[in-house]
Amino acid sequence: MQPESVPELARQLGLDPDRIALQAVSGGSIGRAYCLSGAGRKLFVKCMDATEAAILQAECDGLKRLAETGAIRTPEVIGQGEIDQVAWLAMTWCDMQHMTDDGFVRLATQLARLHQDSSDRFGLDADNYIGRTPQSNQWDSDWCSFFLNQRLGPQLQWLDRNQSEGLWERQLSGLVESWERKFGDYRPQPSLLHGDLWSGNVAMTVNSEPLIFDPAVHYGDRECDLAMADLFGGFNDSFYQRYQALWPLEPDWAERRRYYQLYHLLNHANLFGGHYVHICQKLILELSSVGSTD
Repeated sequence: MQPESVPELARQLGLDPDRIALQAVSGGSIGRAYCLSGAGRKLFVKCMDATEAAILQAECDGLKRLAETGAIRTPEVIGQGEIDQVAWLAMTWCDMQHMTDDGFVRLATQLARLHQDSSDRFGLDADNYIGRTPQSNQWDSDWCSFFLNQRLGPQLQWLDRNQSEGLWERQLSGLVESWERKFGDYRPQPSLLHGDLWSGNVAMTVNSEPLIFDPAVHYGDRECDLAMADLFGGFNDSFYQRYQALWPLEPDWAERRRYYQLYHLLNHANLFGGHYVHICQKLILELSSVGSTD
């Protein structure tokens, strides 16, 4: 955001433009992040080009949905708008620190509570984004159909267009066959998910309260949040042990976890390419061969 836009941002937030300052900070992995301070307020402001305003709108919507459950703390949304072809989202500023063992135990307790927020179907009443990638959330009463058609399928089709026409989309049939052979009768509860629960989207306040942000919310299998938490590390054993003690997972969840992690790896392959493409190729081959002779 340009300095000349700061007074208008202040006015739209109901602040005195003569008593605030805007400073660039870290934290905007898919946008630009700022600290807006002064007049007794301190806000975190995320900015993107106006052409990507829908991404911030989806983030705003997701944060509000999570907050409404009262299960886990999230940054409070203060305002949202556009100025000079720049979309912005303002939230409460949260001083954060690294997670501790006790923090992970609290997070697991609160996550299990969040997952108790249920629906009669999978999806959401609005589509959103996983990072910069569109995420379809059309309602579906069948989890297998939802996951294969609205998660793995689109990612493989996008990768197919970006990498090699016809190659990646053909991988979908093998994944569908292996999933249905192993989990065709799997019927999980539709749980409200954070949707992008990796360590970079989790922190602890100075009051030792867990905080989650940058969501990609929808109703899905609760195992998806745990699979994402496991994918890139950063969550310690006390987190998983506490969650298991509160709401045990089914014994075959470790195998489903690999399919759920594939969704995020495919998204990274689409966003960043490089070694993620090769990781996806290897995992798809492994998953497609699982159970082929059962």
